[in-house]
Amino acid sequence: MADAVEEMIRTWAPEDFWQVAQPLIAVPAPRPQGGGKRRADDRAVLAAIVYLVQAGCSWRKLPATLFGVSRPTVHRRFTEWTADGLWERLHQQFLHRLNVASEIDWSRAVVDSISVRALKRGN
Repeated sequence: MADAVEEMIRTWAPEDFWQVAQPLIAVPAPRPQGGGKRRADDRAVLAAIVYLVQAGCSWRKLPATLFGVSRPTVHRRFTEWTADGLWERLHQQFLHRLNVASEIDWSRAVVDSISVRALKRGN
């Protein structure tokens, strides 16, 4: 079972992806009361989130146990990371890396009203 969990994590959060994401994830503050359960692995949670997005499934259908974490943990961490701006930082980091590697053709771009607000009368 542990091998299957590790395989799912490596599939959905491969090492090169994890190397970019890990430094961007905020280190949680220590719990003042101590004890309790050990914190779920960030890479496993990230892999479950990537799976959720790629598969297009609902939270209820997320097979979180295949990643060794629970659905509430994945949802809670997703909410925390969203509030912390992780997804924007991750996106910017990948754009930067692709630009440095000359893998982005900046001569073409699409801007629409979802990306950039259209102002009335140029104001």
